[in-house]
Amino acid sequence: MSTIVIEGCAIATVDDERREIADGHLVIEDQRLVAVGEGPAASDHTNKAIRRIDAAGKLATPGLINCHHHLYQWATRGYATDATLFEWLVALYPVWQHIDDAVVAAAARAGLASLARSGCTTTTDHHYIFPRHAGDLLGVEIDAARAIGMRFHPCRGAMDLGKSAGGLPPDDVVEDRDAILTACAEAIDRHHDPEPGARVRIALAPTSPFSVTGELMSETAELARARGVRLHTHLAETDDEERFCLERFGVRPLQYLDDLGWLGDDVWLAHCVHLNEDETVRMGAAGTGVAHCPTSNGRLGAGIAPVPSLLAAGAPVGLGVDGAASNECGELVDELRAAMVLARVARGPRALSARQALEMATRHGARCLGREDELGHLSVGALADVALWNLDEVGFAGIADPIAALAFGPTRPVDTLVVGGEVVVEDAELRTADPVTLAAELRRESGRMALAAPGT
Repeated sequence: MSTIVIEGCAIATVDDERREIADGHLVIEDQRLVAVGEGPAASDHTNKAIRRIDAAGKLATPGLINCHHHLYQWATRGYATDATLFEWLVALYPVWQHIDDAVVAAAARAGLASLARSGCTTTTDHHYIFPRHAGDLLGVEIDAARAIGMRFHPCRGAMDLGKSAGGLPPDDVVEDRDAILTACAEAIDRHHDPEPGARVRIALAPTSPFSVTGELMSETAELARARGVRLHTHLAETDDEERFCLERFGVRPLQYLDDLGWLGDDVWLAHCVHLNEDETVRMGAAGTGVAHCPTSNGRLGAGIAPVPSLLAAGAPVGLGVDGAASNECGELVDELRAAMVLARVARGPRALSARQALEMATRHGARCLGREDELGHLSVGALADVALWNLDEVGFAGIADPIAALAFGPTRPVDTLVVGGEVVVEDAELRTADPVTLAAELRRESGRMALAAPGT
């Protein structure tokens, strides 16, 4: 049994009591935390430690949890930078139809490396482009997450409503409904781990109201609930989507989803920008989660989700970086500040606090993924997913409150990142892969795909 002792740090536990420790310790045995408390660790832990980390000047938080991403989009950053969501999608669909396993592998490794360096220990990915020539793209992403060392919840996305049938995507990027459901079942069979401490869990994720038929939405929900996996989709992201739903279905996006049996505590939805007050109450009553993506929503000019209302209603609201083609940075710690600032722009300086933002990035994210029993907090028995932030530098000097320093201060790479007792980042450097090599691979594959796509 391996033991790691971390001492001398401030600790934001985000546990049930929301304990904050000014100078404390964490003890990890194998994959889990066995001690969290004030002062130095007990000698029975330190005597058997294979590693001791002096964390003076640092803040320990739970590893951050990214609730929404499109990793393949790391290969198409910088496109359509002044477009609305629908304009941006129309510009990118013809490029994305050329992705293959090499493109996805390079994009996933680069995106996951950036997430790890931003303090993220667990991430989702919503992959919904599956060209016939491309191979097992979910498997490629899972291999990339395993290599980087992150906990991974990939979502098997899908589109079956092409342009000829009234959808937004071109017909050559959508799939047959029966083939989609077969692929979803196979993804669960091959990759889903329901056991405690799992590194990989699958969710099912038809993409959006404007790219998926109602039949696929309903049948996917039935399959997911029969197999015990979670559901995810985009919802209420833009005014264009709202108009689409009103014109095609006669109801607003949330009502459309509810009519299809999609509200529940086994569902989390990306964006939810355009919800009214009644709809936020319905979300809270159903326990349906939200992946709040403030930077991407700002980049696309979509608006800002009513986060304070969702939180007041009891809905879990996690954070997401969204795809790297609509958030070219893609680093999760940035979203803490973005969430706070944009909430305050809309509702004043008490709309969202630093501690609420940290809870969204940790505890609420775990609720969205159905992992609140073992992720998102530093508690005895929880999985040992820990981020250490170095606050002992000039950029944070004079900010006495370490949580405020993390949320309001300059963004920096995480100093140390531990995932299930394994060190992934140390001294702000990724230890599981060479970032220079990852960048070169991504440039090569991104360029190759761009040459294959018309008009790029």
